[in-house]
Amino acid sequence: SWQGHGHTYYRVRGPDTDAWTVNECLYMDGDQPFEAIVRERGEDGVLIELVNDYRSSKHAVWGISARNREQNFALNLLMDPEIDFVSLLGTAGTGKTLLALAAGLSQVLDQNRFREIIMTRVTVPVGEDIGFLPGTEEEKMTPWMGALMDNLEVLTQTEGGEWGRAATDDLLRSRIRIHSLNFMRGRTFLNKYIILDEAQNLTAKQMKTLITRAGPGTKIVCLGNVAQIDTPYLTETTSGLTYVVDRFKNWPHGGHITLLRGERSRLADFASEIL
Repeated sequence: SWQGHGHTYYRVRGPDTDAWTVNECLYMDGDQPFEAIVRERGEDGVLIELVNDYRSSKHAVWGISARNREQNFALNLLMDPEIDFVSLLGTAGTGKTLLALAAGLSQVLDQNRFREIIMTRVTVPVGEDIGFLPGTEEEKMTPWMGALMDNLEVLTQTEGGEWGRAATDDLLRSRIRIHSLNFMRGRTFLNKYIILDEAQNLTAKQMKTLITRAGPGTKIVCLGNVAQIDTPYLTETTSGLTYVVDRFKNWPHGGHITLLRGERSRLADFASEIL
């Protein structure tokens, strides 16, 4: 093993390593548990890097700590400047939106890595188009952005009382733009952190339209749950989300995590299992 840029690296050889792909997350339980990510494959074995531990509060991202192993891997991918595309799959309450937002805010406001966060999603119910709704594009999208508002509330629980919370809220909202997918066509996004929520409702073609809009310095994070598709003609196998996860598998600048554990409440967990 050796150290470099504040990380610990290992070169691993053996029959098990043949199946590992770049940016695959590995873990081992036992007396000496470890969590690592595959960085590159070569003639002389596989290079793995130990991941940061975002479970401890001193490494919290915008006040959010990972609550389980998958969330920790997700935060490592979201905070990695070398990874331009991240897909997070998971049922309701696994923390997808919260982790993506916390990592985005940290990189926009603390590290100045991106200029702003863009949130978008497909507006599936109530007709295809948001044209008939009154107001600006952001106002039209607000009914569909409940998840964003709920998570912002969690992220603005500051110590400064009502005034501090209002000030933080205004600051965050000034750096978060809400766009509908229809408005994203023909544009190029530079130095943006784009969160695509409910990505399972996109077709493969819509997914391509969006991802090819990414200019230099832009990161795209796709969130979704293939068990919850609202688009009438899409299935788990034809969803654009399934398509991109598969296509980006061996690309060194893409990563994918499936979040397994709900962290909402015992009621939500039980409902997910039995209903």
